[in-house]
Amino acid sequence: MADRVTKVYINGRLVDRAEATVSVFDHGFLYGDGIFEGIRVYGGRVFKLKEHLDRLYQSAKAILLSIPLTPTAMEQAVVDTVRANGLDNAYIRLVVSRGPGDLGLDPLRCSQPTVIIIVEEISLYPQDVYLNGLELASVVVRRPAPDALNPAMKTLNYLNNILAKIEANQRGLVEVLMLNHEGWVVEATADNVFLVKAGELLTPPTYVGILNGITRQVVMVLAEAAGYRVREVNFTLFDVYNADEVFLTGTAAEMVPVARCDGRVIGSGRPGRITKDLMERFRVYAKSEGVSVHGSETIQA
Repeated sequence: MADRVTKVYINGRLVDRAEATVSVFDHGFLYGDGIFEGIRVYGGRVFKLKEHLDRLYQSAKAILLSIPLTPTAMEQAVVDTVRANGLDNAYIRLVVSRGPGDLGLDPLRCSQPTVIIIVEEISLYPQDVYLNGLELASVVVRRPAPDALNPAMKTLNYLNNILAKIEANQRGLVEVLMLNHEGWVVEATADNVFLVKAGELLTPPTYVGILNGITRQVVMVLAEAAGYRVREVNFTLFDVYNADEVFLTGTAAEMVPVARCDGRVIGSGRPGRITKDLMERFRVYAKSEGVSVHGSETIQA
């Protein structure tokens, strides 16, 4: 794949990676004024595309950003871009920014949003992490309160997450846990978090300041179908330290077991029984669900 030419969708055109540029006056670049989705492709099928697009358009509505494509046209653009890159297993980054404007904040100065679709291979964690578990730590950086910046809006403003990632880098870790202003565990820098305690799955409720991840939702459905009880409850680092199992979920990461947090061994220090069961269930489900990118047919409205 080293000689593959990456094709990037920009405003209705597929261009080579080297030509994939946006204006320096784009408010997505200047102010983080825009939204995005990360989407996976498994075996030539775009996973949960409708759900990702639903969230994209909900985020756009929340920030009064008018996407210049209908959801059906956007779905076709995603499929066409995946097809053009010839990847059966990939990561899609779909971005819609406010578009070029002036140096002021006023979004009314931006007349045309920018739509970008990038398709690339991705491997977030080494295989060893999935086999043996991840080491986490809690960080000083707190998630913003939902009434300050609602995490339900998946925006381009990711500085809060980046500051937490900087703390992770300084500690030699690849991921960390973030708390909200009340001290409740909310999520990792890019993933949702689950605990397993006495055979029950616990995950923070959305109102404490988390993104309601698509993978999070899938895992909750799969867990309940497998007979596990799932509850959305607040919990603290004390609960994390004393959980039987801990795992993270996210589009890029999928499901990642956690072995240690803040120097405390989680459970046996190895991926637990329920975590491994759900990881396998997720792998099977991911391969069977999604919009196919094979063939030349178009998406029907």
